[in-house]
Amino acid sequence: MRVLSLFDGISCGMVALKRIGISVEAYDAFEIDKYAITVSSRNHPEIVHHGNVFDGNFRKFKGYDLLLGGSPCTYWSIAKQGRETSCNGEGFKLFNEYVRALQESECRYFLYENNHSIHRNIKDEISKTLGVEPIVINSSLVSGQHRKRCYWTNIPHVTQPLDKGILLQDVLESGVSWQEKSYCVTASYQGAAFHNTMERKQRTMVAVPVATVNGKSHTIPATYYKAGTDLFPVYRAENSRQKIAVPIRIGQIGKGGQGQRIYSVRGKSVTMTANGGGMGAKTGLYKIDLPDGDYIIRKLTPVEAERLQTLPDNYTAGISNTQRYKCIGNGWTVDVIAHILGGLKNV
Repeated sequence: MRVLSLFDGISCGMVALKRIGISVEAYDAFEIDKYAITVSSRNHPEIVHHGNVFDGNFRKFKGYDLLLGGSPCTYWSIAKQGRETSCNGEGFKLFNEYVRALQESECRYFLYENNHSIHRNIKDEISKTLGVEPIVINSSLVSGQHRKRCYWTNIPHVTQPLDKGILLQDVLESGVSWQEKSYCVTASYQGAAFHNTMERKQRTMVAVPVATVNGKSHTIPATYYKAGTDLFPVYRAENSRQKIAVPIRIGQIGKGGQGQRIYSVRGKSVTMTANGGGMGAKTGLYKIDLPDGDYIIRKLTPVEAERLQTLPDNYTAGISNTQRYKCIGNGWTVDVIAHILGGLKNV
């Protein structure tokens, strides 16, 4: 199969094709992010890179079998203040390059992806231009994260993937999660902070249990994150002789005032007070579904983020963690793409 890929990123399309056993004769990619190209080239040295889509002469690829692409949703995403809601902006200029590539290359099959949150006006125009309606698939069916995306394709017989039952806990290298599924991994995940996770329901973080001695937790050094999983023995409340019968503050925001404490929903409820109000209404701003105990709250590791996108472990190794998170967040959930491209095995 000969493949033309626009906005190729870290070549998740190639990973998907290899995963389902489709032989790739040629894979030509257009991408401008140097870190994404580094990852792609390290994993797939056979890929030929061509640079910016606006400079592409797609007639060179006439007769190719498959066109892949998902133009950046930067201008369309609901997360962007003042996002574009019509087809006259920068976002649609990028999409039109995909359309130009499809027309000039005359690829037999195409797959175009974008965020489910884009405005209905834009979705309708994409559908009109490509001649197909989008198939909405949530990556939660094949991975441990919620990631709802639209896929426009003329590949036949595409259905919803079977639910593999994968949870966030299943992909963790250490620690425990208080969510069944991760929020969507985005390009800005490097900036994850606990208050952001709890208040805005984004950039999932996880908890690492910390042992206690006579009811006191160990001192947590600033370099704890370098120690892997061996820094502290795991604390399990059910095995402790200390029976906890009061709310346990397992963390705090700001100065840790009463209205800023974090309580386990498995412990006793905080006493309501008549002067409740402020950030936490005197009852604790945040509640977490974890056993009573002491925890370090940490970001997902790059490997865990890769697993949420069903990439191989350390697929993005070789660049900084900041760039790894960005590349992973900008990528595709490989097993969703593999499921869709699987329809090509019978044509």
